[in-house]
Amino acid sequence: MNQRSGDFEGILLVDKPQGITSHDVVNRLRRKINMKRIGHAGTLDPMATGLLIMLVGKATKTSQYLISLDKTYEGTIKFGVETDSQDADGQVVAETPLPEGLNSESVLKEMETFLGDQYQLPPMFSAKKIDGVPLYKMARKGKTVEREPRFIRINKFELLRFESPEVDFRMSSSKGTYVRTVAHDLGQKLGCGAHLTSLRRTLIDQFDLKEGKTLEAIEETPLSEFGDMLIPVHKAIPSHVL
Repeated sequence: MNQRSGDFEGILLVDKPQGITSHDVVNRLRRKINMKRIGHAGTLDPMATGLLIMLVGKATKTSQYLISLDKTYEGTIKFGVETDSQDADGQVVAETPLPEGLNSESVLKEMETFLGDQYQLPPMFSAKKIDGVPLYKMARKGKTVEREPRFIRINKFELLRFESPEVDFRMSSSKGTYVRTVAHDLGQKLGCGAHLTSLRRTLIDQFDLKEGKTLEAIEETPLSEFGDMLIPVHKAIPSHVL
């Protein structure tokens, strides 16, 4: 399907690289196809990589539905070191010796306590706004403010590898779940602190990272072929939503 610049509509699956924001991806796509009407359905932190659902043209109307879908991640947690952002992008704020007897069984036992419905306190280093100000802007000034816990659900929290002081995991959770906060809280339960050192989103409901395109591949694709990479909205969204 050949379309002109400014005349695209659909869903684009992008494999976000590390070190850029989700909005950076939006900006690069806007430059590529010369369209302003581009959004995304759920952000990833700069440190995180993996699946971003990008919405082009009228597909932006489906944002609320797509944001609400469950997501699956794979990542690495390092025990014994805490950071102010709860991930590797932050400053180290505490280092604690690992408890004797820390092994895959003791870690898995605590991981299982995170399964199910629960409330999670959003981290200070987050884009959540209070009185119109993003929390991360307050955090950068050394401020800590009260935050309302938010309802989340963790469907799966699997241990893939244990090699002290690190573990690899797979997690499936509801929208709004801060995976780095789960890593931090797991470290607290184990008594040694922890932070997230890597994170990759692999699934958003039926949307698979394997179908995602890198930004480099997208930018190298001729504009006349860009439309071929888009998933038509009617093929990706249930009819009752449209």
